[in-house]
Formats: sequence, C-alpha cells, structure tokens
Amino acid sequence: MGLRDMAARTDGLTAPRLLLLAAVIALGGCSATSGVTSPGSTTGGDDTESSYIGSTTNLASLGEVVQRNPNDPQAFNMRGTVLARTGRNAEALADFSRAIQIDPNYAQALANRALVHRRMGRLDQALADYNRAITADQNYAAAYVGRGNIYRAQNRQGEALADYNRAIQINGSDAQAYHNRALVWAAQGNHRQAVEDFTTALGLAPNNAEPYYGRGLSYLALGDAKSALDDFNEAVQFEQRNADLWVARGQALERTGDNERALGSYTKAISIEENHPGAREGFSRLGGRAGQTYRLFN
Repeated sequence: MGLRDMAARTDGLTAPRLLLLAAVIALGGCSATSGVTSPGSTTGGDDTESSYIGSTTNLASLGEVVQRNPNDPQAFNMRGTVLARTGRNAEALADFSRAIQIDPNYAQALANRALVHRRMGRLDQALADYNRAITADQNYAAAYVGRGNIYRAQNRQGEALADYNRAIQINGSDAQAYHNRALVWAAQGNHRQAVEDFTTALGLAPNNAEPYYGRGLSYLALGDAKSALDDFNEAVQFEQRNADLWVARGQALERTGDNERALGSYTKAISIEENHPGAREGFSRLGGRAGQTYRLFN
C-alpha cells in the first residue's frame, strides 16, 4: 500500500538515528484485508522496505535507540513495529504498551497495538485500542480503517462502512479504505458500488491481486463474466499459487463457454490445493479426467 509517513514525534531521537528510523513504517496503516483469500498480502502490495525493516541489524539499532531514549514513546513504537513485522507479537505488545504508558494519547501506538491484538484474535482488546486511538486523534485515518476491519469481522457492516467512509474523507488516497469499503458493498449485495471502489483501489495501488479478485467476483455477481475473466487473469499474474484465484477464473471461463480453459484453471487449482472443494466440484461438473492435460491460457 506504499510507505506511510512516520508520526511527527521526533523529540529525543538523535539525528543519525532518525535516518535509520525513516525506513520504518507504522503498523496502523497496514491492517490485513480479511475476507480476501490471498495469502498474507495487503492492498497495494508488500512494503518495499520489508526486508530491511525485519532485519536483525535494524532491531539491534532500534534497541540502542530505546536504551538512549528510555522516555521517548516513538522509540518504543518504532521497535514494536519491527518486532510485530517479524512475528514477535508479545514483545511488540510490550513495546507499544510502554509507548502508551509514556504517552496515553499516542494514537499511532494505540492503533499498532490494536492491530497486533487483532492478529492474535483478541478482537475486543483491538477494538478498545482503536477506540482510544480515534479519541486521541479524530483525524487518524488508519485507526478508522482498523476499527472498520474489526466491525467487518464481527459482521457489523453498517459500522464498518461508516468507518471506511470517515477514513476516505480524511485521506482520499487510502487504497485499503476503498478496498475494504468495496468488500462491505459486496457483502451487502451492492456490487456496482463495490466495482467502483475496487476500481479506485486499483488506481491507487495497482500491483496486487486482491482488488482484481474482489472486482472480478462482483462482476460475476453482476453477470459480466468477460470483465470478471479479465480481472482474474490479472490477479493470477500477481499470485500464481492462490488456488481461489484459479477457481474463480475457472468459473468465469465456464460462464463464457470456454470449458477447456476452465478445466485448465480447475486443474491448476487442484495442483496447488489438492482437495479444494470449488476446484474439485468444477472439475467434476465439466467431466474432467485425471491425468489429462487441459489448456490454461492460449
């Protein structure tokens, strides 16, 4: 989704360290887009600095920053971000909690802690932290997106929609807010509006599969199999090992009458996930034969 700007808080950090920390981005803007079956990516693609952010060297350097600035909440927030990105959730929570202890109104740290709680399945704690983040900064768009994701996970679609609307009002270039709002529209059966929001998300962050996949599903729901197929063709270029994408492509091909390539897509999905129910069902429905080769594209 592109790099987020750091929080403006730089007091207490020495200039050489600020050059290092400039590569670290906030977790609060990177909530996963649950509801899309893409493995682990987020709207807009992977962060370009992810390999640097997760490095042992960077953690060691951030540890030095914390030691030199034990009362600076940003230092703990930055280290917590790196720890969370490397899967060390308990340590990340401790750092975010320390940042919040120093500054109870530090919205970014509150949203970061909320995201880690969410990843750990603690939705009530995550929601409480997002609420605190929004109280601390009513113009922090990432907190609205994060809280909207919690509401969507709880099937509170109306509240999720309101939060995504607010996030877009604050930051009209937030691809994730448009993408997640599109998921709500789709869940409510408003596929034309979903297509519009997926299209906007793609304009802001084009190099990832999820918006193509989501828009393709909405096109299918609207009976436009040709447009759906175009989107699924794009999606599989980004994530060739995602069985769900190949199944969706197979379904679109079926609806266009191209059963040969549909069987190719179902076969591809089965090669990735042998017992995928949609792939098995489609393969059987079209009379597919095990061991036979089917065209996938041309």
